[in-house]
Amino acid sequence: MGYRSHGVVIGSGIAGLLAARILVNYFQRVTIVERDKLPEQPKPRPGVPQANQSHGILVRGQRILEQLFPGLGRELTAAGAVPLDWIGDTLYGSPDGVYPRFPSDLITTSCSRSLLEWMIRRRVAAYEGVEFRDQCQVQQLLTDGTKVTGVRFSSSESLTAHLILDATGRNSSLPRWLKSLGYPAPQETVVNADLGYTTRWYQRPQSGPDWQQLFLLPKAPHYNRCGVVYPVEDNRWGVSLYGFGKDDPPTDEAGFLGFARSLPSPLIYEAIKSAKPLTPVYSYRGTQNRWRHYEQLDQLPEGLLVFGDGFCAFNPYYGQGITAAAEGALILDQCFQKLGGKITGLTRVFHKKLTRRLTGYWLSTTLRDRPWLTTSEGRPRKMNPLMSFYFQRLGELTLSSPEVYGTFTEVLHWVKSPMSLFRPRILMKVLHL
Repeated sequence: MGYRSHGVVIGSGIAGLLAARILVNYFQRVTIVERDKLPEQPKPRPGVPQANQSHGILVRGQRILEQLFPGLGRELTAAGAVPLDWIGDTLYGSPDGVYPRFPSDLITTSCSRSLLEWMIRRRVAAYEGVEFRDQCQVQQLLTDGTKVTGVRFSSSESLTAHLILDATGRNSSLPRWLKSLGYPAPQETVVNADLGYTTRWYQRPQSGPDWQQLFLLPKAPHYNRCGVVYPVEDNRWGVSLYGFGKDDPPTDEAGFLGFARSLPSPLIYEAIKSAKPLTPVYSYRGTQNRWRHYEQLDQLPEGLLVFGDGFCAFNPYYGQGITAAAEGALILDQCFQKLGGKITGLTRVFHKKLTRRLTGYWLSTTLRDRPWLTTSEGRPRKMNPLMSFYFQRLGELTLSSPEVYGTFTEVLHWVKSPMSLFRPRILMKVLHL
């Protein structure tokens, strides 16, 4: 392998940390630059505006995290996180009924985003050659005309590097930095279901319901409100309420409870009406799907990579963001392996390969958002009538067939290919419904 002396990651969120975990295999030094002051204990910080909100990790993402950080699940559980079976421990309700529950191997560890990020940051910091520089704001890239050479913090301070990886998320400044250097900014595709949501944290009751996690699902076009209750460390519940199509949940206490009561099922309202609230109601609105097409740019300086939400950001309702970042980490490692650890050609190879992997995630999210779109801009192509019929029947079967529901859930968690939904046994069930 060709080892280089220095790689720089801009952004210390989960995506940046996962990227840094791969870079330690190929660089003598890895510096992670962060504009926030990094907390010494697990708690939200300004640079992660959704840290006070609910977050999810798909089973595929959990398994990749365990691959990158062996024993992470045990450490999270020891810190109070809750192992969850996404079928056996989870009650899913929809306007059409309640989904089956039975034991499965679709297990993740439920915790706050702050705890997960803190645990991963501790793991990354333990690697030799890793340095965190917090309270540092990158102002621009440095290049020699064909490749990146570092980053500048101010007129008098800069940092040289062989590779720069931007993991600053949805609000990435990279398009602006590229323009200032004479490079084109990427084209964007935006699909916006106008989702707004609010979250409040509660003390989890000692004698609670028979479920660990509760989802009340929407159904277009008549039921655009939904919600989730899930357990985290310190015996807390995260409770989030969602409204598609600009039906934003209120942020005052009475409005929050009223919105919960307005859902097609009373289950969330009944769970929280007497529970002890621990926080105010937090709101979040930055939920559009946004793909910045760096893979289409013919002109980018060598040694520059874009990672996480700065490349492709998903509607957070579907919980794909952390898993997509974990996929990106595996792809980054594969690209280094393919190129023998070299940087020349890495920019193009990585962005192309990442695009191929994330396309399925993008289609999964944007197709589910399609019923809520109010404009044609960014609208995904409509599913052909035969496929639409098939998935309508499949959706009806998930309520009555444990086999179909189990396979469907495995596909949603990306542990099985979507083609599993067309295997002969399921195909016959659909055709003979």
